[in-house]
Amino acid sequence: MSNRARKYRDALSSYDATKMHTLEEAIGTLRAFPKRSFDESVELTFYLNIDGRQADQSLRGTVLLPHGTGRDIRVLVITQGDLAKEAEDAGADDVGGPEIVERIQKGWLEFDLVISSPDMMGQVGQLGRILGPRGLMPNPKTGTVTREIGRAVKEAKAGRVEYRADAKSGNNAQAAIGKLSFEDVALVDNARAFSDVIFRAKPAVTKGHYVRKLVLSTTMGPAIRIDPAALAA
Repeated sequence: MSNRARKYRDALSSYDATKMHTLEEAIGTLRAFPKRSFDESVELTFYLNIDGRQADQSLRGTVLLPHGTGRDIRVLVITQGDLAKEAEDAGADDVGGPEIVERIQKGWLEFDLVISSPDMMGQVGQLGRILGPRGLMPNPKTGTVTREIGRAVKEAKAGRVEYRADAKSGNNAQAAIGKLSFEDVALVDNARAFSDVIFRAKPAVTKGHYVRKLVLSTTMGPAIRIDPAALAA
């Protein structure tokens, strides 16, 4: 048995996987798991009672985590004119227009997030087959197609994360809410910020329990069930 598999099995045997936990209890359980050689991400996943095939039930948006993600996001901005200077001043890692589009077409992918001004989307659209499968295509619903370039860049750098719950995601909404090295209060605050967005996005047509299951997990660890009612309150 590999060391990786043994640590997972040890973690799984250290708690009751069928029990509902509070958010604080779940974080404490994660910390008791066998340690990995890197700072694992902590992820919160909502299994939702929606039909993501229906336009009025699919969810997509962003949330600004108050304590950030613990990850350095490489932001690419595709724009031109005065907005290019605004992007640079806001801290974008790379800024460009048609030349950046051509560079991506030739295989350059050294970025984690793409923001575009509306006037450039005609050219950015040519990158759909490259950016789309990687979840990098700019979209107005997530605030990555905007003329408020400076604000979008600053929010991305500060800890804005995207979520998506539709048929492709299995109707589940997931986001990394920080790193295991974060203090408990930071993970709790980030989790509540993400939870608030998801609960507010509940489709009007949803009947019965909106959240079928809610779990907290690390990059390589098992999932811990959380009582959705406690977070909804």
